[in-house]
Amino acid sequence: MELAVDDGHEVTVFHRGRTNPGLLAGKIDHRLGDRDAGDYASIDEGVWWDAVIDACAYVPRHVHQLADVLGGRAGRYVQVSSVSAYDPAQATVHEDSPLYEDPAAGIEDVSAFYGPLKAACERAAAARFGEVAVVRPADVCGPYDPTDSFTYWVRRMAEGGEVVVPDASAPMQIIDVRDLGAFLVRCATTAAAGAFDGVGPFASTASMLAEITPPGVTAHLVEIDAATLAAAGITLPMMDDDPNDAIISSRPGSRARAAGLTTRTAAETADATRRWDDERGRPLLTKGPTREQEATLVRALRT
Repeated sequence: MELAVDDGHEVTVFHRGRTNPGLLAGKIDHRLGDRDAGDYASIDEGVWWDAVIDACAYVPRHVHQLADVLGGRAGRYVQVSSVSAYDPAQATVHEDSPLYEDPAAGIEDVSAFYGPLKAACERAAAARFGEVAVVRPADVCGPYDPTDSFTYWVRRMAEGGEVVVPDASAPMQIIDVRDLGAFLVRCATTAAAGAFDGVGPFASTASMLAEITPPGVTAHLVEIDAATLAAAGITLPMMDDDPNDAIISSRPGSRARAAGLTTRTAAETADATRRWDDERGRPLLTKGPTREQEATLVRALRT
């Protein structure tokens, strides 16, 4: 939103009003509603929208309802999907790789069917909006992250010492939220069409974590297998324990880069996240083990 405003666009945001309801007050037009409840009453009838960036279509119903409400009154439609829409059993590194099949009609359990539902949303967009741009991000990281996932690793690597990971060689791929936002706006304003992997350079877990470790800090990765982590009740953010999914965590993003996507380094994203985290007072995180839990696992491994 900030990027679009800074570029001189008139921005309207449709949201529930629960998080940052006063964001960019006076600079953007806030319209309140709820897609889950089918409440789109605040979207004016008869108004033409030059572009729609749909960042929260999680089930196909969301796409169909929005299309009904807009009634053809949108110039461009850009959908934020996910690399999780790829079927890892068939995927290659290309953006035209096979997606998951649609889940059975009526299924809207996003936690259990996230990838298939995202694939279904893409198909719904093509059916209702025609020529669209679909952007499939990897892990979206950076300042204002509400998930605490990347923020956990930024804090943890800054503390150094022995850091528990399941597999140091596993691929790890992120994109800075600011780079993703700039590319979404670019897709909306350049009439881009097709599917694009919105990703930064992929790396191994070891090299990614080394890159975001501040200078002068020494950290050593200690591999603990996924079964042991699970038995200890520990979930490590952004660590996928399914080796079959590696293909969706190492995307080249060639088509997106050809269309104008530029990305920061992981170190730049970490630095910005660290500054934001300091500014907000470093609250207790909702993700990741405590240092005591890590130390207990490492001691058990060595004995």
